[in-house]
Amino acid sequence: MSHDLNSPLFSTEEMSRIFSSSQQLRAMVRFEWALACALETQGLAEAGSGRALEPLLDAEFVDLESLKRDSVDAGNIAIPFVRQLTVRVKGQDEAAARAIHLGATSQDVLDTALVLQMRDALALIVAAIERMEYALAGQVRAHADTLMTGRTWLQPGPPTTLGLKLAGTLVALRRHRARIHQSAERALVIQFGGAVGTLAALGPAGAAVSAELARILDLKEPILPWHTQRDNVVEVAQVLALLTGTLGKLARDIALLMQAEVGEVSEPLRAGRGGSSTMPHKRNPVACAAVLAAAARLPGLLSTMLTAMPQEHERGLGLWQAEWETLPEIFRLSAAALERSIEIAEGLTVDAARMQENFDATLRMPLSEAVVAALAPKIGRSAAHGILERAILQASSGNHPLANILKSLPEVTVHLSDAEIDRLLEPGEYLGSARRFIERALGESDADC
Repeated sequence: MSHDLNSPLFSTEEMSRIFSSSQQLRAMVRFEWALACALETQGLAEAGSGRALEPLLDAEFVDLESLKRDSVDAGNIAIPFVRQLTVRVKGQDEAAARAIHLGATSQDVLDTALVLQMRDALALIVAAIERMEYALAGQVRAHADTLMTGRTWLQPGPPTTLGLKLAGTLVALRRHRARIHQSAERALVIQFGGAVGTLAALGPAGAAVSAELARILDLKEPILPWHTQRDNVVEVAQVLALLTGTLGKLARDIALLMQAEVGEVSEPLRAGRGGSSTMPHKRNPVACAAVLAAAARLPGLLSTMLTAMPQEHERGLGLWQAEWETLPEIFRLSAAALERSIEIAEGLTVDAARMQENFDATLRMPLSEAVVAALAPKIGRSAAHGILERAILQASSGNHPLANILKSLPEVTVHLSDAEIDRLLEPGEYLGSARRFIERALGESDADC
């Protein structure tokens, strides 16, 4: 991704920093430092080799222009990076310089550096999800009984509550948080295998060096090197795509409810937000737009990660390289979608009166299902459904409340009194298990959430 003027819409400062060139280089130096320390423990490097690299952990020694230029011929930045690091250390400690990159290959340093970045990035994502959950839980509690029109195929359905609608996103976020923890358990491991994943260059000490390297970096050691087995990395990308899809669903719903003709909820408003260059009256759902833009891009990026999985033999050609820009972009977009979604959840404006008005404007026709359910035991569901279809047509053609039509039909009144019809067409009486579902979503019952 080219970090240009649009960057604030598609990343956050913190996530951009984690996947910046400087942080990648610092992670690469950290790998080489940890490897030198691990080699020392097995007598494969002179004492003090690790210490000789410590002053260079900030990676300020790297000549970026030379690194970029040389990487074109090398095929990756690791080769010129190791060359620059070796030259720098050799000038101070020739023995320590001999330990640099011993037993490792370019992919070891690049993949482990990526894992170190992912660890920091996933911590940011989890913290943002937790903040989003907190904000949503507050909205769910506040609007557990706020009646609104349920909508299917973008048409009015029976009533629901705003609390239940938002609870769906809340519970989905919890699932995504669990998936992130589970995928991190598998993905946050070192990559250390040498040329073809055997660590043959280190002889019998290879396994011990690998274990020590993992300990120093505070990462897990995998069962074996994973140069061309990319499932764990792709799983992380997939979970982030799922997360962003859920955020996109919320943004889509909020944007639809924010349309002037609906006007039931709104993003937080402030002067200058959501305006138009030509129409002063506009209140555009700008946060929703940013979330939806991220959600639209994630499937394509995930497709790249999946397409890159069949990597050849022990080291891939081209497909591994396709991940380099793709995975950081997935993290950046996910972080941006979360940040905008938090804005929406924390500052959501709700017009409960407008929700009631919109439902009343349907002349209570979406509650026809309730009347069918009441009549079905008496005359059969098919007959009841036919009566209500005819009643709906009559009410619609004359713009009459459904209750008035039903009270005029003998085939209805023989079974239902006027009071029963009024009760059946009362939206608050047709919420089913909504309250129970909300309690479960909030963890306020003993049920599994």
